[in-house]
Formats: sequence, C-alpha cells, structure tokens
Amino acid sequence: MFQAYTMQGISICGSVASPHGANCRRACVARNNLRLTCELNPVSHGSYSWHCRVHKLHVKTDGRRMGATVRTNARWLFGGDGRSSDARLERSESANEDILIFYFQMDLQTRIQYALNIEQFDVAKQLREKLTEIETEIIRQREAKRGSSKTEAQDKALNLLRVRADLQNAIDGENYALAASLRDEIAKLEAESLAVSAKALAYQNVKYAFRLGQKVRHKVHGYRGVICGMDPVCCESKSWMETANVEKLSNGPNQPFYQVLVDVYVDPELLVAYVAEENLSAAEESEKGRFDHPYIEFLFYGEDTAGDFIPIKQLREKYDQPRYEASDDENDDDGDTNS
Repeated sequence: MFQAYTMQGISICGSVASPHGANCRRACVARNNLRLTCELNPVSHGSYSWHCRVHKLHVKTDGRRMGATVRTNARWLFGGDGRSSDARLERSESANEDILIFYFQMDLQTRIQYALNIEQFDVAKQLREKLTEIETEIIRQREAKRGSSKTEAQDKALNLLRVRADLQNAIDGENYALAASLRDEIAKLEAESLAVSAKALAYQNVKYAFRLGQKVRHKVHGYRGVICGMDPVCCESKSWMETANVEKLSNGPNQPFYQVLVDVYVDPELLVAYVAEENLSAAEESEKGRFDHPYIEFLFYGEDTAGDFIPIKQLREKYDQPRYEASDDENDDDGDTNS
C-alpha cells in the first residue's frame, strides 16, 4: 500500500512495504535531492524496532561536490499494550506530514547557514530558493486550514471595496437598477465581513488548556502523549472528522485540537494523533516517566524539572506560544536546557 502527497515540488509519502517478508511503515519527506525517511519494522511478534534515517544534501557547484551527508539512526524495541484499535481513529497523516515538513524547513535553514559559513554562496542561494518555495506553501496551507479566518476576512474586505467602487460607477453612469442591486450586495457583504472578523478575533484569542511539550493522558483510550501542535478548532478534513466521530464530541469540532505524539511503547502504529481538548487531561506526576518517540529529539530540547518537555524556539514561534517556565527552570537559557 502506498500513499503520496505533493506540495509544490515537495514529495511526502507514506507507504507499507514487505521487504523479506517484514512489514515496514514509512513516512518520508523529499525535496529534489533531500530526503527524510522514518521506518517502523516489526522484528518479532508484538515487538517493533523504530528506525529513523535522515539523508541530507549533495550539491554540485563549480565542478566540486559539496558532500554534507548526515545519517541519524535511532532504534528502540517496544511492543503495544493491547489497547483498543479505536485510538487509531485519531491518527492523523496530515499532522504527521506537518511535523516532517517543519523538520525539513529547519534542516534547510541550518544548511543555508552552513553553506554561508564555508563560503559556498551558490549553494546557499539554491537552498534559499528551495526554502522560499517551502515557506510560501506552508503559509498558504496554514491559511487554508479551517479555523484560519484572517485571509477570509481580508478577502471579504477587498471584495467590499470592489463592490463599492462598482456602485459608484453605476451611480455615475445613472444605471440605477444596477446600483440598487449593488447596494443589496454591499449590505450582505458588510454583515459577512463583520461575522468573519469577529470569528478571526475569537480564533486569535483562543485559550488553550494545554501547552507545547506538556505530557498528557487520553481520557478515553488512556495512552500517554506529548503536545507538539495546536489548532483553535478541528482543521482536519471532513472525511477524517467523520471517521474520528468528531460530531459525537460534547463540543464537536469547534474546540481546540492538539497534535499529540503517542508513546511508542503504547502503540507504535499510532505515532501522531489529532485529539480534541475535551479528550485530554494533564498527566499525573506518576505518569511522567520514560517517554519514547522518534520526533522528540528535534522538537524539544529535553525535559524540565516538572517532567514535561521544553519545546524548541522554532516550535513556539510556529504556534505563537510563550515560553513556559517550570519553577526551577527560571534561570535556564533558551536552547541550553537539558539539550
């Protein structure tokens, strides 16, 4: 089985293959000659090995090859705890894709700085062009999400200006029938614009019950997780919401939803879940033990004194979230904490 997604030259794929009789679950991000792959391989009954490999960049410039290949490997052996597969209804391929693209964006930024440091300016220019394409598409996709009303409000305002200009032209041309029609359209647009602006303001001021890096527990399925992303409302597709029974939630889709990394020891297949706020609770002190997930190392610096994870600066900026200080972490510098 193979699934592929394309985003302006960025290839993202998820596949299940059977090399030598073993199933392999893969998440992959590729952009020209950059590629990130993550594989999940069962090595024995009820036990899994997570293997994450990052293939970096090879660029030719002036007949020379800039070889900057780095491979990162992480392996764990773990097994599920027999929980119901109903938890997997909340598995989100789009959230997983979003995290991998975020990693890819940071990787390009790092490689641009490296190229500048070694005075490979042609390479840096090529990488900047790739980064610009990615960032432009990321912004477009973010604004297209359900719950992102800023662009919609701007579009309504621009449309209102256009119709008002048409109204003035109709009056100047003594086309009073058209002018009357345009007045009705303006009244409708003004009401819609007001509603959309209020909606955008509400989304902007939404209060989240949980923070980035916080360890949580799913109220229904009981698994432990870590918050790595958040939306003011459910931003998944209609088909996903139907599969995940979102309409059956007490607060439906119009409540904060979180990207949650799921402990691989609980369910190695779930990986990233998209969970409604009403289905999460803060982890108890006794539940803040060992937590393993292949994305932890590039999304967080480490754990704070309370046992939660410290999000990297780029992740906080992505979601416009303030830095959280545990009581004993007040003197820690950003980026130097438990790294």
